[in-house]
Amino acid sequence: MNSRTCRGRSGGPRGSRARHGGRRFLTLRHLLPALLLGALLAMLMLRGYVHSEILADHRVRPPASTGHVPRQILRGGPVIDTRGGRETTLSVPDHRLVLTFDDGPDPEWTPKVLDALERHRAHAVFFVTGTMASRHPGLVRRMVDEGHEVGLHTFNHPDLSYQSAERIDWELSQNQLALAGAAGIRTSLFRPPYSSFSRAMDDRSYPVARHIGARGYLTVVNDTDSEDWKRPGVDEIIRRATPEDGEGAVVLMHDSGGDRAQTVAALDRLLPRLRERGYTFGNLTEALDAPSAHTPVGGVELWKGRAWVFLVGVSGQVTDCLVVGLAVVGVLVLTRFGLMLLLARVHARRVRRRDFRWGAPVTEPVSVLVPAYNEAKCIEATLRSLMASDHPIEVIVVDDGSSDGTARIAEGLGLPDVRVVRQPNAGKPAALNRGLAHARYDLVVMMDGDTVFEESTVRELVQPFGDPRVGAVAGNAKVGNRDSLIGAWQHIEYVMGFNLDRRMYDVLRCMPTIPGAVGAFRRAALERVGGMSDDTLAEDTDITMALHRDGLRVVYAERARAWTEAPESVQQLWSQRYRWSYGTMQAIWKHRRALVESGPSGRFGRVGLPLVSLFTVVAPLLAPLIDVFLLYGLVFGPTEKTIAAWLGVLAVQGCCAAYAFRLDREEMTPLIALPLQQLLYRQVMYVVLLQSWITALTGGRLRWQKLRRTGVVDAPGSLPRQRACERERRPVA
Repeated sequence: MNSRTCRGRSGGPRGSRARHGGRRFLTLRHLLPALLLGALLAMLMLRGYVHSEILADHRVRPPASTGHVPRQILRGGPVIDTRGGRETTLSVPDHRLVLTFDDGPDPEWTPKVLDALERHRAHAVFFVTGTMASRHPGLVRRMVDEGHEVGLHTFNHPDLSYQSAERIDWELSQNQLALAGAAGIRTSLFRPPYSSFSRAMDDRSYPVARHIGARGYLTVVNDTDSEDWKRPGVDEIIRRATPEDGEGAVVLMHDSGGDRAQTVAALDRLLPRLRERGYTFGNLTEALDAPSAHTPVGGVELWKGRAWVFLVGVSGQVTDCLVVGLAVVGVLVLTRFGLMLLLARVHARRVRRRDFRWGAPVTEPVSVLVPAYNEAKCIEATLRSLMASDHPIEVIVVDDGSSDGTARIAEGLGLPDVRVVRQPNAGKPAALNRGLAHARYDLVVMMDGDTVFEESTVRELVQPFGDPRVGAVAGNAKVGNRDSLIGAWQHIEYVMGFNLDRRMYDVLRCMPTIPGAVGAFRRAALERVGGMSDDTLAEDTDITMALHRDGLRVVYAERARAWTEAPESVQQLWSQRYRWSYGTMQAIWKHRRALVESGPSGRFGRVGLPLVSLFTVVAPLLAPLIDVFLLYGLVFGPTEKTIAAWLGVLAVQGCCAAYAFRLDREEMTPLIALPLQQLLYRQVMYVVLLQSWITALTGGRLRWQKLRRTGVVDAPGSLPRQRACERERRPVA
């Protein structure tokens, strides 16, 4: 990752060509995450489709009357031929045994059945389902290569007497598609699921046989049923599979659908015994002295089959990876929640002890830096909130080339101890460094131009500097505009995802970010690490990590509350979080050498960087898998278990959120929006993070994007503010 890609980002004017090209490139980066997400969902849908979890129909029709079934069918052999309007049956000659195996191929038992047949130089007919053939094409190829015949057993094994003609045709065509992809053949043999003998044909099943025959297939039932699916024991399977008096037979067995150890053992005893009695074991068409049931396919049909089998294989591998990812995110989420609950409680008990002190009370004046770019709607409220501070301060407003009269408004207020410094548009880090150069005091508070402080915020923020080991302090940033649904979602995220995290990181001494909205620094500490850097888009995370590596402590002051204006539309939220995510990744990459360094830098590198990477980059990227598998479970099942698991995760999150709200003394009412936040908001954050990864991996450039402000945020207890529309009446310089 190139940490220098954000050079020159600012909210200032750009050339029309740069803006136009940037929009094109951003559109491409928006499209790639959507395509990737769509591909993953398609793979999951295909996996569910092939595993028959949505199309499976387990109904089995009870026997019906036989009044419309021809007598020759009921008294005939196991091969029913209704092709071309015929109504006849065929039987296997004496001393011919046609072994048939249903429901496979199974990855465990089919190879063992094939091995047994090879040991005894026997051939058989395997009636495969389309789902199993699609998932295990190599076994179908082995069947054909070793001289066995393959027949259709539908795609996902429904009782066809319940199905429409269209569904029956679909079952056949999908089954043939799987065969074409697996072995490059078509077959003319078909066995209906749940079939038995020709004499069991009735007025429900025989019309299916006629329909199948009209499509060019021979319907193959059986006249000797081993009933191996019941697992009655090897001896019983052999007894039931042995024809009487040297008669020929089509024997029904299974190579899938459960434990087939008895079937394999029975083959090893049955085949030698019958061979001694003069039996041969060939394919059905060999026994009937008919042409092979297999027809090679080519051209489009072959490539469609191969594409199908390939996609099914990819979907299985993708699903396996997603399951691993789900397990990883489950561990990460539970670990994070466990750490947050445990360490947040430790933090709360520590700072609320009556005898807890950082050191001597800090009463010295503080310089407050307010970088401002086009903050005309917010700057007055920001400055007036600072004037109400109960701690001595000076305020330095650094106007970063605003075009909306921000500097003129700040100067026109005539507030004491407020200075305005103007500079050409150069970005927030440059504005902060410019303000730092004009600051008079050793303690410096930094805030955003759209943020308002409570009267005690500055005082609470600087008290930790009573400990000389503390180099910086993170305040408690809170969402001021939480009336909308998207505002409520961000409110939950700030209280739970940010401030509860900060308590945890404080105890672990690896705080990753001092929020730009409310943070304080020792001026000497900033100067020692080179001031605010513009190497990344997350200058607040960058400077925090630099201070850790320099051996200074960064702590959290929960009572130092600041009220900031959060984005009020999905587009603005996207822009903000895209910058945060990409900037955090840049900062992690920039400070990666801390992993192998010694001293304080090494401690942060081996504790802080892995935690930030896991909880800020990896976990959010994988977290939507919880919702993806919720959707998958709702569509494909098991529905009840899926819903229960998702609700369990939501309950854990709800407990953490409730505890965080309790620590912050917030009302619990906004938590009503938590389920929707998890379903919708999390997906937006996922796509944003994925887009950040794509930007990083492709070396894309991302410039600072200014959010539109409405200027409606106030600190609790302050006087009502003028609405944004009234503010816009001010003349703009």
